[in-house]
Amino acid sequence: MLFQNTDRLEEIWKAVKHELHRGALDVKHPFHWVNLGTVSGEFPSVRTLVLRKLTQELDFLFFTDYRSEKCRELRVNQNVTLHFYHPKKQVQIRVKAQSNLHFQNELAAKFWNEIPPHRRSEYTGAQAPGTSISHPQEGWEDGNSSDHFFSVLEFSPVEIEALQLRREGHLRVRFSKKADWEGIWLVP
Repeated sequence: MLFQNTDRLEEIWKAVKHELHRGALDVKHPFHWVNLGTVSGEFPSVRTLVLRKLTQELDFLFFTDYRSEKCRELRVNQNVTLHFYHPKKQVQIRVKAQSNLHFQNELAAKFWNEIPPHRRSEYTGAQAPGTSISHPQEGWEDGNSSDHFFSVLEFSPVEIEALQLRREGHLRVRFSKKADWEGIWLVP
């Protein structure tokens, strides 16, 4: 359990931030794998991403191919929801955030230089992610290695909600950036 009804909101906020930071640092932590929800036409789109970094300002950073569907969606609508779930602690965290796409800029270049050479092919494919192909092998064809589509997705939270599942009654809290991350209890 991450928090209880006897915990102060400041303690809960501290615990939530700690778990989110652990997700960025520990590949075995459940928060390392994040569900990203974007808006796309008639239907929302959801996919799983790897949390690469969480800044002190609570900006979430992820890596992706600039040609991906999620990047197209984010250029139209910057609003996203991140969803985290910790099965052992039985806590769900939802983050409403606004996106900033970094491609061919200073931040993207900084992280590109840190990517091991054997992993760079993930961002240099001959075809864009989601392109129809005849055989699976076509999806692994490298493009020009000097031409890459590496980008950094930066999500700045505006609201963070935590739902603690418990037999004796669920607990729900919301923290808002507008209120300087001060929390309030919500009906679960």
